[in-house]
Amino acid sequence: MLKHDHLRIAAYAIFIVTVLSLPVFFDEFWLNRASKYLVYGMLGIAISLCWGYAGILNLGQGLFFGAGAYMLGMSLKLASPTSLQQGGAGPVPDFMLWNAEPGAVTDLCCINSGSYLWLPFQSQAFGFIMAIVLPVLLAFILGSVMFRKGVSGVFISIITLALVLLVRLLVVDAQALTGGFNGLTDLGGLTFGGYEFDPYSVATYYLAAVSLILILLGTRLLVNSRAGLVMQGIRDDENRAKYLGFDAAAYQTFFFCVSAAISGFAGLLYVVTSEFVSPTFMDLAFSISMVIWAAVGGRGSLLGACIGAIVINMLGATISESEVFVESWQAIVGLFFVLVVLFMPNGMAGVVHGWCRRLTTKSSKSEIGGQLQ
Repeated sequence: MLKHDHLRIAAYAIFIVTVLSLPVFFDEFWLNRASKYLVYGMLGIAISLCWGYAGILNLGQGLFFGAGAYMLGMSLKLASPTSLQQGGAGPVPDFMLWNAEPGAVTDLCCINSGSYLWLPFQSQAFGFIMAIVLPVLLAFILGSVMFRKGVSGVFISIITLALVLLVRLLVVDAQALTGGFNGLTDLGGLTFGGYEFDPYSVATYYLAAVSLILILLGTRLLVNSRAGLVMQGIRDDENRAKYLGFDAAAYQTFFFCVSAAISGFAGLLYVVTSEFVSPTFMDLAFSISMVIWAAVGGRGSLLGACIGAIVINMLGATISESEVFVESWQAIVGLFFVLVVLFMPNGMAGVVHGWCRRLTTKSSKSEIGGQLQ
């Protein structure tokens, strides 16, 4: 095994041990914060997989994150005490009652024209599964159309950007069905096997931490697999890959769907840790932020993009809470991004890879010199 492979394994091991050991040092408040940062780390991995390895720059990744969040959020909304105590035969979200026509039946089946869509979400298992299935389904439909039609480059970015804005507009306009601008608040807790995950508990932190680690290792195996190598070949020269007989559109659609599944899962975990769902998850600024996190960490490195997402969010939160920088923290974060792009075009991971390459080269020369002597 090459030395840089040893260094990569060491980097992954250090990251995993660090993530798993945080509950020893942090209290419940900071563990909740750390859980959210780990969720952002999953989004960094999703962007790196899609952009860095598949060459697909998706500027609407928030669509998949928001879809996953809303699917589980609908189940948790129906599990909240306010939904269960509305006086009907079953749970009914409070905002549906506020928006109901005078004299309307206060039942989930028919309180408004679309409320029956909420009926399956009385099962948390359904909401949990749909939080992954819906983003994948959206990605499959969108990816199949785009890649079969030969859409590439900046046009993919424009299409995904327009789509996320369109869906956000629909969600906000459907006030009686989605909660509109307010989103979904006052949610119940995620229950699994009779255990309810408290957002501030160590169990919830480990739910996010173990999920992140499994996603990181799973995507690492994927990019090293035959499919991953073919995808990287398509990214570098699509026409040559097609000439060799590979179905480029199928590979691109598959990686697009995997990235969407990770984002949807991140969305449902964010709901568990933050206890709300908001249409801001599908804001253009949020989707652009995900791309920036991956660029700072290194889009060509899964671990780098993950750490970049975590570091940028920790940096932003820390600076924004400082009395000195409360008015200028966004400018500081923006300046940090500009400096990284100018002086580290491959992100922080590129700098670390450069150091490792020089270290292994120097070590190899020393070994050869020793053997010659």
